[in-house]
Amino acid sequence: MIDVRPGADRYEGGDPAAGITTRHAFSFGAFYDPDNLRFGPVLACNEETLTPGAGFDEHPHSHTEIVTWVIEGELTHHDSTGEKSVVRAGDVQRLSAGSGARHVERNDGAGRLRFVQMWLAPLAAGGEPAYGVVREIADAAPYEVPEAGAVLHVRRPGAGERVAVPAAERVYLHVVRGDLRLDGAELGPGDSVRITAERDLEVVAGSPGELLIWEFATPAAPDAPDAPAAPETD
Repeated sequence: MIDVRPGADRYEGGDPAAGITTRHAFSFGAFYDPDNLRFGPVLACNEETLTPGAGFDEHPHSHTEIVTWVIEGELTHHDSTGEKSVVRAGDVQRLSAGSGARHVERNDGAGRLRFVQMWLAPLAAGGEPAYGVVREIADAAPYEVPEAGAVLHVRRPGAGERVAVPAAERVYLHVVRGDLRLDGAELGPGDSVRITAERDLEVVAGSPGELLIWEFATPAAPDAPDAPAAPETD
């Protein structure tokens, strides 16, 4: 099954008065939709835009794998594991919240910050929190999140190039930029696709693109959280 979700249908959130604009792909905070709580282990896929000086004050997470992809600008992060870093376009950041962690995310740069943040339910709850960043991840280099039974592929096809979709039980695809086509569907920035039990699919780039492709071999544990709790944006 191929389920295309246009970016225009995302829930609008954030706090524009505080310089934060958020677009949610799944039920999140005040935007509750019982029919759109998750896809496999994916609990959230948020498109965030922060003006200079804006950010999320310290707040808690638990039992969640939080993966962040910066599109534009610089994301300043520090957390209760003692880590502090600046994440830029091309870097993959992950906070494994484990049994509990707190963090702060801010735009301390001079320009606009845009990033995609994805929350995954772990296969087993608990564990020690952990943090890591992969700098300038190479095209098609697999980024594994074993705690969620997940693998992320960052693909940057040129115009006319084809990208094979992993033949996994579940695949979640998010378009960062470019004009793409999948099985006859036209895709653009902000669009996502939820794919279940499909084989031999390809994405064709009509213009230079960038997309995030998650493959999931194992469903999330039934006792993992079904939907993110407050804060409404993150």
